Amino acid sequence: MRRRNFLGLVGGAAIACIAWPLATRAQQRQGLRRLGVILSVAETDAETVARLAALRQALEELGWREGGNIHVEYRFGSGRADLIRQYVEELVAMKPDAIVASGTPVITQLKALTQTIPIVCALFLDPVGLGFVESLSRPGGNITGFSFINSEMIVKWAALLKQAVPSLERASLLYNPKINPWYANFLKEIASSAPPALELSSTTIETVDDLRARLPELGRRAGTGLVIGPEAFMVDHMGELVALASGNHLPGICVYREFAVEGGLMSYGPDTPDLFRRSAGYVDRILKGADPATLPVQQPSKFDFTINQKAAAALGLTLPPMLLAGADEVIE
Repeated sequence: MRRRNFLGLVGGAAIACIAWPLATRAQQRQGLRRLGVILSVAETDAETVARLAALRQALEELGWREGGNIHVEYRFGSGRADLIRQYVEELVAMKPDAIVASGTPVITQLKALTQTIPIVCALFLDPVGLGFVESLSRPGGNITGFSFINSEMIVKWAALLKQAVPSLERASLLYNPKINPWYANFLKEIASSAPPALELSSTTIETVDDLRARLPELGRRAGTGLVIGPEAFMVDHMGELVALASGNHLPGICVYREFAVEGGLMSYGPDTPDLFRRSAGYVDRILKGADPATLPVQQPSKFDFTINQKAAAALGLTLPPMLLAGADEVIE
């Protein structure tokens, strides 16, 4: 049952990674601009298609036409550290006029390799705490954009999970330490502040074999749930993650709506296509001469909350009416 209309973003054929053409003097006179776009997730992921559709539509509305006055080069890391490093190096070597980056691992590599190419981050974690910018109001370098998740969001997930399952005693945050080691800092920050609704711990997942081994271990401990934040590895293995969570009776909440759609209990997170759409505005301003050092980092303004009633029934849960009333979408 859908409670709010979501913008339908229909992607065309998957965007192919083609060789970057050499800019001729004639093209330069015609004002051809070059934009790099790199995401830490896979090209074929449904969220990726929706995000890039939003970015391309917004750029077009601002007067930037691919194949016309702008050439866009795309790269996709597919949750692999080696590919992310390779593709970041490729884009930086091309010296585009700007780069749109998504995923903290991508942004970490970009920061290490260039202090001159303007970078618009469509999604990044804790930009001040991780040292990407000096402050949200004045980034101070070549990086700006739109923040995504912080420790407060993790606490919010824990609270929603506890509301859905009052008997729950603990929640384990799943993450890949090779790709996103920063989650450990988030948990320390949470532990040093007010306690969340649940006891929070972590479970590190680097491979599919880890998923298959560790979720059954968590499921054997009564009163345990799952928290899944932004994580390219989890996106690329969402089907197996949902199947293992369901098969081991683990209620979970994920930042990605796909988790709830495929059979997980709940999802809650920023509207990521909206962040990509807004990123186009920063690209436009930078290509027209704005300094990224003075463009403030912006916070998400739209969030989506989805509940899967079928998953709740399979877990033997009767969800509180107030929780259901607060959802944007309830899957019956």
